[in-house]
Amino acid sequence: MKITSDIVRTRIQEHEAAVSAFGSEYAVAEQIAARIATAFRAGNKLLLCGNGGSAADAEHVAGEFLGRYKLEREPFPAIALTANIPALTAIANDYGYEHVFARQVRAFGKKGDVVIGISTSGNSKNVLNAMEEAKAKECITIGVTGKGGGALASVVDVCFHAPSDDTPRIQEVHILMWHIVCELVEKELAT
Repeated sequence: MKITSDIVRTRIQEHEAAVSAFGSEYAVAEQIAARIATAFRAGNKLLLCGNGGSAADAEHVAGEFLGRYKLEREPFPAIALTANIPALTAIANDYGYEHVFARQVRAFGKKGDVVIGISTSGNSKNVLNAMEEAKAKECITIGVTGKGGGALASVVDVCFHAPSDDTPRIQEVHILMWHIVCELVEKELAT
């Protein structure tokens, strides 16, 4: 079991290092929370998209805003563009997978809404297309990515970079950041 112990210890150390480095991005997390809170206060909504683990994060975050994070409050309008399987598969079949989020942003996005693209690499074509559509609809665009940022970093209004190049560590920092953002938005709007 030494191999197992070494793996466990190494992964915990990598996690701790990534979370510790998150401090350099805390101001960006505050900006994201402020943009979302401002949009909700103005009657706008939040649209989130991503692939794989990032799709799960989009749904997790939408759930926190629609339900509650820690405070009992009114629901906040958040939609995970990953959750409508019939729409995703129809759009992918008819237009191509690279359009699955952009067509939904075209349908649901309104000026002042916040559209968030989550991509550990920052290079997911369907997320990039969603950001382009969001810009055309005059939405606020936010990217959530890894250390390098990929193409996503240069096409959004605000970009959070998890301080790692390793996908699992990026995702771990993302969920920490999301929980902080949810708490900040909730405290801002529920008081």
